[in-house]
Amino acid sequence: MPRTSSSSSEHIMIIAGEASGDMHGANLVKALQAMRPDITFSGMGGKELAAAGVDILFDAAKIAVVGVVEVFSHLKDIFKARQTLIEEMRQKKPALLILIDFPDFNMLLAAQAKKLDIPVFYYISPQVWAWRSGRVKKIGRLSRRVATILPFEQQFYKNYGYEVDFVGHPLLDTVTTTMSRAEFLKKYDIPPGNRLIGIIPGSRSKEIKFLLADFLQAAVLYEQQTDQSCTFLLPQASTISDAQLEENGLGEFGHELDIRVIAENRYDLMAACDAALTASGTVTLELAILGTPAVVAYKLAPKTYLLGKILIRNIRFFSLVNLISDKQIIPELLQDEVTPTRLASELDKLLTDPLEHQQVHQGLQALKSLLGGPGASAKAASIALEIIRENR
Repeated sequence: MPRTSSSSSEHIMIIAGEASGDMHGANLVKALQAMRPDITFSGMGGKELAAAGVDILFDAAKIAVVGVVEVFSHLKDIFKARQTLIEEMRQKKPALLILIDFPDFNMLLAAQAKKLDIPVFYYISPQVWAWRSGRVKKIGRLSRRVATILPFEQQFYKNYGYEVDFVGHPLLDTVTTTMSRAEFLKKYDIPPGNRLIGIIPGSRSKEIKFLLADFLQAAVLYEQQTDQSCTFLLPQASTISDAQLEENGLGEFGHELDIRVIAENRYDLMAACDAALTASGTVTLELAILGTPAVVAYKLAPKTYLLGKILIRNIRFFSLVNLISDKQIIPELLQDEVTPTRLASELDKLLTDPLEHQQVHQGLQALKSLLGGPGASAKAASIALEIIRENR
């Protein structure tokens, strides 16, 4: 993609470090373009931001890593990315720097922007409420405005003396279906009377490694104890290869199940499910918005888990559905609790216990009302333009 012109005074830099930030950032760019077609963009991100018209100076996939060891092994790329982006700020002096989550990297850029008198808009605040809450002060000091997408985050910042904008969750605008359940069944030749169960182990290789085999064994156990014919649906993320699925359980347990691995129609698949076994993360909110109950599992390497227990002490739940609701809506299984037997048991309760089924569905409906309504990207775009106007 050609470089944007440096002559425009209305140029925005936008930085996203992970897949979800890339998606939400792209929607924000589109909203800004609808309001101000003359604005140009550059920054760091992935395919979504590039497709939205952002001049990608550094591919975020090269530094989107998790864990101390992984960070050290990618230090060369991290330093190169930082140097490239700082040089862009110095040369173009953008009217605004938009940061999306990714705090350890983004806060360094925010400090540089402050020195260059470039206003910072932190869109999608980092999860400072989970750990290292002291970062709130640094974010508040370096950012002109902060937008949150989770309702309780606004009060959290207020407790520290900072006013932030709650714009609602951008997933409310993007999680939509393109076909009915009946149309989905017909498209994939699934018998209409079958119970549909999602197997959603995540989009990262470590999630597949830690969860997929347990999910598939749980599916086998569940099918053995029910008279209902079942079809299991596994949405394959673009980041996960067929070989990874085969090596982490599909090759061993897949032949015992009617399991369909589907790489497209992700939201149609999730909406068609009667229930799902899922990794933690954004996917739990996607399922909730679609009204699909789920058993959520979170599993890490033992040393990483022990370190996490030391650092993260002040949250009651780990799934976004329960965190936002401030009570348990869907069952959560953490670390040693993630076993095929326990997964199958919780799945059975979701599908066959009338009271459990009713309570979960009521909880998911109530959750949607807490997410702030549609239009998060447009609201965030309006804030970005306000900052630019105020800084002229």
